[in-house]
Amino acid sequence: MQEKGLLIVLSGPSGVGKGTVRKAIFSQPDTAFEYSISMTTRAPREGEVHGVDYFFKSREEFEELIQHGKLLEHAEYVGNYYGTPIDYVKETLDSGKDVFLEIEVKGARQVRSKFPEGLFIFLAPPSLSELKNRIVTRGTETDDLIHNRMLTAREEIEMMSLYDYVVVNDQVELACEKIKAIVTAEHCRRERVQHRYLKLLEVE
Repeated sequence: MQEKGLLIVLSGPSGVGKGTVRKAIFSQPDTAFEYSISMTTRAPREGEVHGVDYFFKSREEFEELIQHGKLLEHAEYVGNYYGTPIDYVKETLDSGKDVFLEIEVKGARQVRSKFPEGLFIFLAPPSLSELKNRIVTRGTETDDLIHNRMLTAREEIEMMSLYDYVVVNDQVELACEKIKAIVTAEHCRRERVQHRYLKLLEVE
């Protein structure tokens, strides 16, 4: 019987660097995760590519997917929808491969209710002032939007208790190392491997 893969959920407040950390992890040659590309209705930022960074959908297309139950999770964040296609995730896990999701906090809460056996990692900023500085430095948001993102970030940090691990993103390389170490440890967790040995004992 094929051993199922591990669902790895990386989440945290907007501007904390989820995308930067995810790209750094996947640029490493020994990374064996499958990245599940999210869908969104927001406009692409400079340099973002459809089908690589996100699947960019219209609001009507997205709402049709919601109605047909085709999303593992979805959330509306600062006026735009974000979500994860469900079929790809299930098929990849069933094939024995780990699936890596980089999603918003509200979406992670939905995934937790459907996949409680998943691995949930909260990427935290060194401080709120540093988080605001990162959002401002991006240069893609208005003052009002920055204010809204900071209010939302406070709410999201309060939801940290929904996660298994917290990794502070003070240096991208260190954050990547910690996340990969957590995944390795999770694969060795007794609850995940004991059943295999119980089956071996039944055969003896």
